[in-house]
Amino acid sequence: MPALVTLSGRLVRLEPLSLAAVDDLVAAASEDRSTYTFTRVPNGRDEVVSYVEAAMAEQAEGRTMPFAIRWLHTDRVVGATRLMHLEYWQGPMPWPPGTRGAVGDVPSVADIGYTWLGAGAQGTGVNRESKFLLLSHAFETWNVHRITLKADVRNTRSRAAIEALGAHFDGVRRADSRGADNTVRDTAFYSILNSEWPLVRERLLMRLGLVEAA
Repeated sequence: MPALVTLSGRLVRLEPLSLAAVDDLVAAASEDRSTYTFTRVPNGRDEVVSYVEAAMAEQAEGRTMPFAIRWLHTDRVVGATRLMHLEYWQGPMPWPPGTRGAVGDVPSVADIGYTWLGAGAQGTGVNRESKFLLLSHAFETWNVHRITLKADVRNTRSRAAIEALGAHFDGVRRADSRGADNTVRDTAFYSILNSEWPLVRERLLMRLGLVEAA
């Protein structure tokens, strides 16, 4: 299982998701739920507790690394995100295929997903910096080969945010999963490769208004 980490930026701090964040998550998720048409977000204390416990169980198996997003402007947790679908390619090939269990110390590829923010934190730069911190950790600490990002085809806002990162559009998988609105969802897939990260990183630093030290 990858070591738990806290990732800090100017606007946000990504903290390992735990039950300590439940109160803030309940408040954030209840601000304006009309923004979650295409995003599955827990509603109410019982759902939030189940959501956090399920994420922590997957983390214990080395399959995900979930974070609470703390907005430093308010010093409150305003949402959640995670590095997920962690795959380990180091070491001997597991047999049979699909056998659970980490082979290496760090993941070889990962997804960024399950990202949601309370309405008050949307459009503030919190999401952009959160993605930057996750990508930086994945590419610069884990040295992953690929990061995958995806969104409901109909979710134009999320797709625009992913494309603004500089991610490559890989295509649409039809009838991919059950959507947040209980329809059959088509999913748009995007990726960033390790070789593409330096350019993506530079682009993100510019958008975040950060200047690297000489």
